[in-house]
Amino acid sequence: MSPEPFGARLRRAMDTRGPLCVGIDPHSSLLTGWGLDDDIAGLERFTRTVVEALADRVAVLKPQSAFFERFGSRGIAVLERAVADARAAGALVVMDAKRGDIGSTMGAYAATYLDPASPLFSDAVTVSPYLGFGSLRPALDAARASGSGVFVLALTSNPEGAEVQRSTAPDGRSLAQVMLDHIAAENAGAAPLGSVGAVVGATLERAGVDLAVNGPLLAPGIGAQGATAKDLPRVFGDAVRNVVPSVSRGVLRHGPSVSALREAARQEAVQLAEAVK
Repeated sequence: MSPEPFGARLRRAMDTRGPLCVGIDPHSSLLTGWGLDDDIAGLERFTRTVVEALADRVAVLKPQSAFFERFGSRGIAVLERAVADARAAGALVVMDAKRGDIGSTMGAYAATYLDPASPLFSDAVTVSPYLGFGSLRPALDAARASGSGVFVLALTSNPEGAEVQRSTAPDGRSLAQVMLDHIAAENAGAAPLGSVGAVVGATLERAGVDLAVNGPLLAPGIGAQGATAKDLPRVFGDAVRNVVPSVSRGVLRHGPSVSALREAARQEAVQLAEAVK
């Protein structure tokens, strides 16, 4: 039997748990704010606390791989445990790795995050398409085979992204629109939601592109970067119901108290659910 596609699992998780995605971003300032040392022990305690507090109640957890990689193999071991524990508790895990390469190297990245035999197997992974959308084919094929998802960078929340993403292709479309059109083609006919998503920043003044990709729209930038739940309808328009709003510091700064983390996530989820109705 084929595995249930990520898009269907994500739609169900958002409908039952709310649309909130909480990033797990253990950078040094957050560890310090929790009274932890910026070392492997601090990383482990931080990560274990976030997973314990939230994995059984939020739709999505999104660990940022770089903050674990900086500790070498011991950090990766913490990440492996977090992914397994979060998925066991019912959260979908989106690995925020933003991988992008060609050929066998892209295939190796796909095997790392999208092969059920891998210790880092996740429900979805973020990827960069700016070596050409076709370079993502190994990840797209691996995701389809394993019932996983892929989130493709399209219009990111950082201001520098515009110089690439808003530039114009030979046919007059922006490069972001080219990527979104590729995503829509991958998701054609999928129901209730395709498994190839786009990353579109909630901080944008306007999207200015067609977001009808029949897939999820991962929306970073809420909270510390300045966007709020109220911005989502303006930025995403008719596609707002498929938005997966991502909040990191806005929730994580309430740790290390498990109850405070849960209450912060609950409040965010309520506000976001109202915004995306």
